Amino acid sequence: QVLLVESGGGLVQPGGSLRLSCAASGFTFSSYGMRWYRQAPGKERELVALISTTGAMTHYADSVKGRFTISRDNLKNTMYLQMNSLKPEDTAMYYCNAYTIGVDYWGQGTQVTVSS
Repeated sequence: QVLLVESGGGLVQPGGSLRLSCAASGFTFSSYGMRWYRQAPGKERELVALISTTGAMTHYADSVKGRFTISRDNLKNTMYLQMNSLKPEDTAMYYCNAYTIGVDYWGQGTQVTVSS
């Protein structure tokens, strides 16, 4: 059974930090590229960041570049998103996604709310 379980979301003040985790099981984690997406109320889901199978290549949305860092630990089957200098516009449900040719797995999401 494939599982992607996100954790680490919560309520944080503007300028604060959070670290999201995505724990994977049921598939060969190291063979899949990984992505973080987010979806705010009334908006389409958007790609936040992605990381290659080995972690050698990463890509970020312009809106988070310089503030967020994606990483992965293939020994722990876990992906991370370190989010610093959070802004109210970062408020959204954050989802992790595992992908390879013809296959997409999704987690259930973790809520991030940035508010004073």
